[in-house]
Amino acid sequence: MKKLVAVLLFVVLLNLAAPAAPRDVTILYTNDFHSAFDPIPAYWLKGSPRLGGAAYLTTLINQYRAREKTSFLFDAGDMFTGQLSFLTKGEALMEMMMSMKYDAMAIGNHEFDYGADNFEKQMNRVPFPVLGANIFYKGTKIRYARPYTIIEKNGVRLGVIGIIGMDARSVALPSGITNLDFEDPIPVVRELVKELKPQVDLVVVLAHQGKTGPMQTDAENRPEVQRDFDEDIRLTTEVEGIDVFVGGHAHRGIEKPFVNPKTGTLIVQTYGYGTRLGYLKLRLDGKKIVSHTGELVKVWSDQLAPDPEVARKLDYYKKLTAPKIGIKQGVLKDRLVRDYNRESSLGDFVADVMRAVGKADIGMQNAGGLRADLPAGDVTNGNVYDALPFVNSLTVCEMTGKQVREIVEQGLTLERGLIQISGMTVRYDLSKPVGSRAVAIEVGGKPLDEAKTYTVATSSFLAEGGDLYETFLRTKQTDKGGLLSEIVMEYLKKNSPVRLPKGERLIQIK
Repeated sequence: MKKLVAVLLFVVLLNLAAPAAPRDVTILYTNDFHSAFDPIPAYWLKGSPRLGGAAYLTTLINQYRAREKTSFLFDAGDMFTGQLSFLTKGEALMEMMMSMKYDAMAIGNHEFDYGADNFEKQMNRVPFPVLGANIFYKGTKIRYARPYTIIEKNGVRLGVIGIIGMDARSVALPSGITNLDFEDPIPVVRELVKELKPQVDLVVVLAHQGKTGPMQTDAENRPEVQRDFDEDIRLTTEVEGIDVFVGGHAHRGIEKPFVNPKTGTLIVQTYGYGTRLGYLKLRLDGKKIVSHTGELVKVWSDQLAPDPEVARKLDYYKKLTAPKIGIKQGVLKDRLVRDYNRESSLGDFVADVMRAVGKADIGMQNAGGLRADLPAGDVTNGNVYDALPFVNSLTVCEMTGKQVREIVEQGLTLERGLIQISGMTVRYDLSKPVGSRAVAIEVGGKPLDEAKTYTVATSSFLAEGGDLYETFLRTKQTDKGGLLSEIVMEYLKKNSPVRLPKGERLIQIK
């Protein structure tokens, strides 16, 4: 017996002394899904193959899960927007994520599209943690959501922190977050990393921050609209100890993981809309990442079978909302398309509608508020909900010419896309300094008079100072009521067929 005990003790000591075998960990990630439930025709690729779609994305995720022993699935925020999101107040999105078996998500600005109280209800319906470490109830230190979670699979422990940045906070619907405060994420993350580091093998941050993305499904084909991820680099430089940083909000596709040269943190992000699945494979020696590989995997919908559970759930919500969508509202002679940094036919049209209905001198629409093109031919209310998915009403503001110029110049910074206009013509030069890029402005065919008072029809989002257009906050405002989407539908009913609006309102001097 003594010999047997001695042998067993020797074996135990030998195992303790032996170095642990390296472990492989796979992190799958998404960001800025924006209710892209169905595949998107990739018109910028030969043959316009279909990309994305929730059920097809799920199939691809499950293929990776089947061959990777230890894998985690995360999202960095902005699941909401779109007609199904609008009609279910985000419920369809959270149910979809439940079926896709996400391990955690960060809160994005669009999760507040229907108000903070609504999202509190939605995040409490799902089994996975929804994270927002730097969001507090106003005037308190009581957190709105969980700051972090610890997830363990096959003996690998991940500490996962979720944050939202100040830029993202500035594009959240102001009236939807009146009961919340947002703190600088850097000191919050620094404190939580110190707390988590001794308890876990890896620290992962899910961050919805940086500059607002271009809101274009073809962003991967438009390098000129791509945002940087400097804010992600800055945070991971100032906070040591973060192993993996999954970004969102900027829609900045990082094809290969970026390694922070100072801290070694791996920074990743997709283009959004579910057209790519982020894939990151790590090899761990103890708690140290000794090697990594990663890529953005295209979700080729035509080559994948839809996941039956997700497809069934989406079919349920489509049937549930069918009586409310698919109803013809009017006819367009031409397709109306959006563009974030240039004048667009859809931007012209929506600004025209607001100006006409509001009986105003000028119409103004933010480029980021346009989320889908409107098709040529029959246009349904579902099409309009996709294009204008927000709870915005029509507001008419009284503004001086000087304030009108301020709004135009703010748009010409391109921080939040080019402001779309009606009743005006603006000639601009982007080579000039910020604040003096408008070379000539005309209203109703006459030069802008900075001392004159004009009426400007816009969305309640801009009237509340959204998208950094804070000049609106200093104006006398009249809420005309009614959702902007419904106002556009009524206009289509009365004026169809609607032709392509006259362009050349925003003229760039090259």
